Amino acid sequence: MKSLLRLLVKNWPWKLLSLGAAALLWMAVASEPEMASFIRVPVVYKNAPQSLEISSTVENFVTVQATGVSGRLRDASLAPLPVVLDLSSVRNPGARTFNIDAGDVRLPRGVQFVSSVPAQLHFTFENRVTRSVPVVVRWSGKLREGKQLDAAQPDPAVMTIEGPASRVDAVQSVSTDPIDLGHLYDGEVVTTSPFIEEPLVRFQSFHPVHVRVILKD
Repeated sequence: MKSLLRLLVKNWPWKLLSLGAAALLWMAVASEPEMASFIRVPVVYKNAPQSLEISSTVENFVTVQATGVSGRLRDASLAPLPVVLDLSSVRNPGARTFNIDAGDVRLPRGVQFVSSVPAQLHFTFENRVTRSVPVVVRWSGKLREGKQLDAAQPDPAVMTIEGPASRVDAVQSVSTDPIDLGHLYDGEVVTTSPFIEEPLVRFQSFHPVHVRVILKD
C-alpha cells in the first residue's frame, strides 16, 4: 500500500501539469463549434465486371455535405478520402443506379455524412467487344513543286479496337497524326501515331504506324 502511495505522489507536479494540459486540450476540442461543409471527394470503383464496360459518363468526383467540429472538417477538406462504389452486383448489360450513402463515404472520426451531390450515380453497362478497322493516313501542308502523291502504304493497314459495343460499332476507321507533305521524299517511311476519336474506345494493342510514301513527278 505504501509503495502504491509513493508511486502516486512521485513526480506529482509533472503529473498534475499533464492532467491540467489534457483537461485544457479536451476543453478546447469540446468548445469548437459544430459546423457543416461541402467537400469535393474523388470516386473510385471496385470489383468492376470483367466482360462489361461503362458506356455512359463516369463521374470522378462528387460533393459531400458533412458536419463536425471545424478542425475535423478542415482536415477532411484538405485530404478527402474517396467514395468507394462496389460494382460486384453488375453481371449483365443494362442501366444501373447506385445510391451514395454514409456506408460508401469514408470520413474522419468526428465527421458525419449528411448528403451527396449528386445523390446517385447512373451508368449504362455494355458488353466489351473488339473489331478490326482500317487505318486512314492524314496529311498536312503541300508537296514540293512538281511532285504528286502516288501512294501511301500504312503498316499496319488495319488495327484492332475494343470497348463498349455501341461505341466500337460507331468507329469506322482510325486516323494517323497528320504527316507534313512538304518534307517528304519518294520511298520514305514515316512513323506516326494512330488516333481514335471515340474516347471510350481504345486499341487492343497500341503501336505506331509506319507509312511508306510513293511520289511521282
